Amino acid sequence: MPRLSSFYPPVLALLGCLGGSVALLPSVQAAAAPAVELKTLTVAPTTQASAAGFDGVVEAVRQAVVAAQVAGNIVSLSVKVGDRVAAGQVLARIDARAAEQAATASDAQAAAAKATLELASRDWDRQRQLYAQQFISRAALDRAESEFKATAAQANAQLAQAGAARTQSGFYVVKAPFSGVIADVPVQLGDMAMPGRPLFTVYEPGALRVTAAVAQTVAMHPDLAKLRLEVPGLMSPGPWVAPVRVQRLPTVDPTTLTMQIRAELPAGLQGVSPGMFARVWLPLPTTASSTHATDARIWIPATAVVRRAEVSGVYVLAADGKALLRQVRLGRSEGPQVEILSGLTPGDKVALEPQVAAAAR
Repeated sequence: MPRLSSFYPPVLALLGCLGGSVALLPSVQAAAAPAVELKTLTVAPTTQASAAGFDGVVEAVRQAVVAAQVAGNIVSLSVKVGDRVAAGQVLARIDARAAEQAATASDAQAAAAKATLELASRDWDRQRQLYAQQFISRAALDRAESEFKATAAQANAQLAQAGAARTQSGFYVVKAPFSGVIADVPVQLGDMAMPGRPLFTVYEPGALRVTAAVAQTVAMHPDLAKLRLEVPGLMSPGPWVAPVRVQRLPTVDPTTLTMQIRAELPAGLQGVSPGMFARVWLPLPTTASSTHATDARIWIPATAVVRRAEVSGVYVLAADGKALLRQVRLGRSEGPQVEILSGLTPGDKVALEPQVAAAAR
């Protein structure tokens, strides 16, 4: 018993030291953890005007389909899809041996016609001199004049035919109509080119627009300046783009009762090309009932919503500053905003960066 009593004090002292050191660890760690500042949004009901989205497509303002004008085998393809070309640059060559031979024959016939015309011209001069000296009759002079005019007409026809043959031979060299980018090459080397068959599609990348078929009731909205464009494939500066100019075509499709809206994109956008999907957002026509105070709704950025399986939620800051995940029921989406039907009340502070809020919990 004396030994035990002499053993307990050192043990108790050691445990006391350990306990004191352990108790200090949480406070040291809490002091070392940096405070995370969350970006929040105070929930407030708004009477945001409703908008409607219509699917569209990106297209080039200036685009041309270069087609063959003559028949023949394609013997040379100088460009491929994606290449930049200058105006007048050679894109392809078609076998022109037969055309060149025909042009050479026409040139020879034109040279013969010129020689005949020169001879007829000298003969006509002699006939006029003879008539002036009264060595030939008036009928002979008229006959000589008629022969000269006929020879001149034949020579002009041969010259025109030779020029047409040379022009025809130029069609066997396909050139770019303007500076741009090759969008499509639907032929291969050795294919048979026929008049009207497309060979290349060229577009100018500096001028692009979004075209969409919009319902007539929405397209007639007087304020087209509020139109917004959504290009999902655009990474920078983001999918939302403000159009430079908006054009509403005056015709209405009698089958679908839609009007075509063309919205030009700003120049210099990277990663946008013809054929990409886009969406046009237009404000819906407002009425007296749609602006009533009872129509106020809660809208928050769609990026603040957390989706886990079939449950949607947002991080809401509690009174002590902690971010708590709260389930919400979503409504319709309009552009970057989403409507909250239930789960939030005015005055709640919603974390705009759910990943940061989850890490700070």
